[in-house]
Amino acid sequence: MGQKLLIVDDKREIRQLVRATLEFEGWEVVEAETGDDGVEAALEHIPDLVIMDMVMPGKIDGMEATRRIKADPATAACKVIMLSGSEKELRGAALEAGVEEFIKKPFSPLDLIEKVENLFGDRT
Repeated sequence: MGQKLLIVDDKREIRQLVRATLEFEGWEVVEAETGDDGVEAALEHIPDLVIMDMVMPGKIDGMEATRRIKADPATAACKVIMLSGSEKELRGAALEAGVEEFIKKPFSPLDLIEKVENLFGDRT
């Protein structure tokens, strides 16, 4: 059975790109549109990897959603890759929140695959 991925992003196009890229690599994919929904989906599905957008509408942003996922013993082991349009000033705060990798938007599918392979090893 493949590993499980949760994509949390308010933009459908980004979710579709990530889904298409990583389903091809054998990942089982679950999606959420907001930080709140992402935290709920993480608890429900216990993904191996969360790809989290930094800025989203709703009560909590990607940074806070990551903190909550990392703080819960059930989901603390989930690895998180943060997506953001503004990398430099937020990198430190994201790493502090528990993010393992950072991808600056726009990104290519190859960049995404490389980051995932860095975290999980080449699974092919």
